[in-house]
Amino acid sequence: MTLEQEIRNKSSQVSTNSYSMSVNELVSMYRDGELNIHPEFQRFYRWTVGQKSRFIESLLLGIPIPPIFVSERLDAHWDVIDGLQRLSTILELMGELKNEEGIIQEELCLIETRYLPSLKNRTWSAKQGEQQSLPDSAKIKIKRARLDINIVKQENDEIAKYEIFQRLNTGGSLATDQEVRSCILIMNNREFFLWLQKLCDFTPFKDCLILTDRAIEEAFDLELITRFVVLATCPTSQLNGINELGTFLTDKIVEIANDDSFNQNEVEDVFKKTFDYLSKQFGENSFRKYNHKKETYMGGSLVSLFEIVAVALARVLLNGGDLPNESEFEKAHRDLSQNETLKEFTKSGVRSSTRIPKTINFGQSMLEQWVKSEQ
Repeated sequence: MTLEQEIRNKSSQVSTNSYSMSVNELVSMYRDGELNIHPEFQRFYRWTVGQKSRFIESLLLGIPIPPIFVSERLDAHWDVIDGLQRLSTILELMGELKNEEGIIQEELCLIETRYLPSLKNRTWSAKQGEQQSLPDSAKIKIKRARLDINIVKQENDEIAKYEIFQRLNTGGSLATDQEVRSCILIMNNREFFLWLQKLCDFTPFKDCLILTDRAIEEAFDLELITRFVVLATCPTSQLNGINELGTFLTDKIVEIANDDSFNQNEVEDVFKKTFDYLSKQFGENSFRKYNHKKETYMGGSLVSLFEIVAVALARVLLNGGDLPNESEFEKAHRDLSQNETLKEFTKSGVRSSTRIPKTINFGQSMLEQWVKSEQ
């Protein structure tokens, strides 16, 4: 197929309409349940009060706002796929925003901005102490402000919708691939996302990790769960074909979420066996390097060791193998940091897509050898 043909074929799969709507019209649609902003997404967005106040300032001053992207569902309702924080800020200011439980959130209290310092302590209705309500003229100006809405039509392929969401949000207000991935999963299969979260809360799993506050804030623990599920269940041939890791993980976890034959119970059982074993054997040292000179584990949890130890162990269990002998595994675990072969493909500068097939195959071969020697 030529490039021209590819462009024609793929362009025909994405159909959009666009038009302008007032803030008041969008708020009415939200009240009536016709506009879904996915309150679950709020945990992945980190706009400060200052950013929210500057956005309201832009509405009041008529500064152009980037378009909102929505996806049209079969029932004609809209799912917001880009612009959630902008719409949420408006709804929060007007006292309309609901959380995941459907409870109305407290009104946004604005702070002073560069051009409108008198926004400080202003709210929509001034329900508390020092707050002052916005003047009626400002409220009317906000309600009449018009936003450009781009509508991804319902006839589009579902994957195209998620692809648009990913491309719009990567590098924007969503800081990490995992946060985008989580939002895509919520849009696609909320129950599957909640299952991943349940795995993330498994105490032995958390006991095996040393993560920075920033890593936790950016949901890196959930990224490790995603890696575990994807990399433990993918055929070796697919691991060898990884090009860009972030895209691969997103595509595969969405594919798994849509796969009715995927055995969640089996994977969850293997996950719990893996981390029960590692937690009791190594605890927070599970994915740390061992310093032989100082005779102690050092540093934080390493993704490469997560692949060699946890993912490889899960693949052995899923293939019908057993847990390795504890004393044999303990010695081998300490010696991982001295293995020359391992050093070669885990050194700085090696792409993760190049490293992953090698780390997992290395760990799987070692584990299978330990189990075999024990038998």
